Amino acid sequence: MDMHLSLLQTRVIGCLIEKEKTTPDQYPLTLNALTTACNQKSNRDPVMELSDTEVQTVIDELTQKRLIREESGFGSRVAKYKHRFCNTEFSELKLSEQELAIICTLFLRGPQTPGELRSRTHRLCSFRDVHETETVLQAMSQRDELPLVVRMPREAGKRESRYAHLLSGEVEAADASEYSAASQDTATPRISQETIHSLEQRIAALEATVAALQAKLTD
Repeated sequence: MDMHLSLLQTRVIGCLIEKEKTTPDQYPLTLNALTTACNQKSNRDPVMELSDTEVQTVIDELTQKRLIREESGFGSRVAKYKHRFCNTEFSELKLSEQELAIICTLFLRGPQTPGELRSRTHRLCSFRDVHETETVLQAMSQRDELPLVVRMPREAGKRESRYAHLLSGEVEAADASEYSAASQDTATPRISQETIHSLEQRIAALEATVAALQAKLTD
């Protein structure tokens, strides 16, 4: 399954997942309803102003990736769309209710802290507390077959680190603590004892020169 998704593709999939859970009587969505969902002012970051034509183009792209399919009701002339992103007979990706809620919210609002994710997923699932949210996020970041999220560096003045999804490729600002100790050791420069000794000798020689110059100035 091709999971390298663009921003518009994640917006469309996120909207379909959200509406499947929150307004099941209106799901699958028509093109007009999906465009309206993509352009919502609430629970969206960034806020977009997509046209029906632009959304249809994204639908066509996702249909080629087999992540969306058209499904019209009996006697209906209007095309409706539903996702095949996960938890269907067409998808290899199987997510729990909490994992799906987190991915959906990250698709719709970008990187967020565990606290933000806990409060913003309340219509999709429930978490007992922030610690449970963090536990689920950690498990999602450590999946063997396909890691789904990564922790980002904590911003200045913030108490929590944000998490980003990995379904649009690698995240440049990923937290270094997410990498293995071996990677950290490789990336960390090391100074030999010989170099340190040489530097100490040069410093001592400079100090002696400065002392001699000061003595001459005094004379």
